[in-house]
Amino acid sequence: MDALELLYQGKAKSAYVTEDPELLILKFRDDTSAFDGEIIEQLSEKGAINNQFNAFIMQKLADAGIPTHFVERLNATDSLVKRLEMIPVECVVRNRAAGSLVKRLGVDEGLAFDPPLFELFLKNDALHDPMITEHHVEAFGWASRDEMARMHQLTLETNRVLKQLFDDSGLQLVDFKLEFGRANGEIVLGDEFSPDGCRLWDKVTGEKKDKDRFRQKLGGVLDAYREVAERLGIVFDS
Repeated sequence: MDALELLYQGKAKSAYVTEDPELLILKFRDDTSAFDGEIIEQLSEKGAINNQFNAFIMQKLADAGIPTHFVERLNATDSLVKRLEMIPVECVVRNRAAGSLVKRLGVDEGLAFDPPLFELFLKNDALHDPMITEHHVEAFGWASRDEMARMHQLTLETNRVLKQLFDDSGLQLVDFKLEFGRANGEIVLGDEFSPDGCRLWDKVTGEKKDKDRFRQKLGGVLDAYREVAERLGIVFDS
């Protein structure tokens, strides 16, 4: 299937319309950004790594009964996905304290949460993705109460599935964000799941294996991404 026209360009992905109005081509680029796009660099092969990583995770979630927009991986950097009416809300699960939560509340990094902490943020780079509540979501009409409940449920189910998957690979799933959209009246997981949008720590050493390596200038970003993928059993295309 061919990409016909650019529909949307995000910080690390581009979406293209196809001859089928219900399908899009999602292109994973090598762009790597931090702090709402204030820092942007090119990391060679990152797009291809995240595309294959995302395809693997989306299939695992689909196998667990979680509806996703993913259809198939087309080539190294492109995937075919269902076109969704996206909801401008980021659903965040925190199994441990890290990132903005540590700065906001002054807690120690690594503090464990049981049950996991669930947070919502408005997807708006210009406003630096402010934290919101379910009341905001309903009041501003971004999603109904039932849709929000479904997003909450699917986010926690995703956490259950992936926390075990990464644990079996010697990694702690610290936190992650998800985005959802509507397709034929159903709430469906959209966007992507890759080390760009989650935090993963080695269970033994605590070494960070995610985009914090870029944010914190630790180096070895793609080596960490590849290592995570290999631990999961992903075999990269030659």
